[in-house]
Amino acid sequence: MEANSILTYIQSHGYIVLFLSLFFGIVGIPAPEESLLFLVGIFISHDQLHLFKSLFFAVFGATVGMVIAYVAGYTFGSPLLFKYGHYIGFHRRRYRYMYRHFRKRALWIITFGYFIPGVRQLSPYMAGVVRFPFLPFLCLAFAGATFWISLFVCVGKFLGERIHIPLSVLPWLTVLFFSLFFVMLYIKKRKQS
Repeated sequence: MEANSILTYIQSHGYIVLFLSLFFGIVGIPAPEESLLFLVGIFISHDQLHLFKSLFFAVFGATVGMVIAYVAGYTFGSPLLFKYGHYIGFHRRRYRYMYRHFRKRALWIITFGYFIPGVRQLSPYMAGVVRFPFLPFLCLAFAGATFWISLFVCVGKFLGERIHIPLSVLPWLTVLFFSLFFVMLYIKKRKQS
């Protein structure tokens, strides 16, 4: 596949891919969100994507993912975490610790937990499990998503404007980042077994 056709694909479907990547990344399906957001910033610096559309779809995807995870935690509670939590590295010991400390630090965890992989996936479930009020949760999730996404996209945009990266190389950088992400997952899995 030629680099121009890859760029055309990203231009035409980039916003939906952005929404889905952040949605699934928050819900708990592994995705390299930070790398993707950084690359989106580079695409924005080369006028291949629009800044505000990218931010909108990314924040919307992350926020919807947080709400779905919150509803799952609220509805199904701790049995859901105990049954499927091992897929995201969650165990009973971690549950007890999180439950005790989540209530005290919920405002900070929901807002700034986006910056810590694993915490950003567990925080909405835990908020639902401990019955954190929905409207404050939604406001905190939105504010945290906006800050986290804006930071990575703006860093990518800033570096994309300062460091000359040819557009024909960007698809291959994306493939490299995704490949490295999955290699790291594989290595981590092998160490755990």
